[in-house]
Amino acid sequence: MNRRVKTAPYLFLTPAIVLFTLFLALPVCYTFYLSMRRVKVSGLGLGKGSRQEIFVGLDNLAAAATDGELWAGWLRVLGYGALVLVVMLGLALLFALLLDSAHVRLARFSRIAIFLPYAVPGVAATLLWGFLYLPSLSPLRALLDVDFLGATTITFSMANVAVWGGVGFNMLVLYTNLRAIPRELYEAARIDGATETQIALRVKIPILVPAIILTTVFSVIATIQVFTEPTTLRPLTNTISSTWSPLMKVYRDAFVTGDLYSAAATSIVIAAVSLVLSFGFLRVVRGRAFGEES
Repeated sequence: MNRRVKTAPYLFLTPAIVLFTLFLALPVCYTFYLSMRRVKVSGLGLGKGSRQEIFVGLDNLAAAATDGELWAGWLRVLGYGALVLVVMLGLALLFALLLDSAHVRLARFSRIAIFLPYAVPGVAATLLWGFLYLPSLSPLRALLDVDFLGATTITFSMANVAVWGGVGFNMLVLYTNLRAIPRELYEAARIDGATETQIALRVKIPILVPAIILTTVFSVIATIQVFTEPTTLRPLTNTISSTWSPLMKVYRDAFVTGDLYSAAATSIVIAAVSLVLSFGFLRVVRGRAFGEES
């Protein structure tokens, strides 16, 4: 009986361990393997044995870490992320607080309406906005004399697509946390003479800090991995290069130029930067999020 009890947790964990190994651990290990190799071409590259895969150590990683195209893409993503994170999380917090207000009307309809864009696939959403951005089709051009696909506005246009799709998910996370707060706290604050605005600023937001940090970390990771918006809008304009974002560079190297080894090395660099940014942010704010000293 005791032996069964000891082995039971491992039996329940087995499916998760198998899936983790097959679909995460092994691909990561294979990516490391590819990043340390490249193809050596002999002569004209024709004939049997003229192309050989050789071990190059960390040369590919060093080349990827010092690649000017990659870091130019990081700078573009940094500007894009600054727009998306501030606007998206700000709107998500505002909508969550409004929906949790004591005087809100049509709360269920409003929740569905705000969340609905998140249910639209990213490619479909980007195409819809892309047609609205096209000068020959867009009704917006009749109202606003703005080239939404121009070199100075394309980042804002892509950020708008991400905000439109991401506000609903983050709002739902924050709203769910608000609904878990005991109503007695709000009643006590009202008895003390607090207005709804004061309750939101002094009671709700401080309690929401861990959830805000959680949504921020997820949003940072999603922003670093931006791929759908620039790739889908690229055929509509010549202002988006094939290496606009780091992941677009990986796609170009792997599937356009056929350099899987360089793509693997760049993927590792992107993963390392993502880890540094995510854990760095958590280390800075962990005192507020988890009650620990940083």
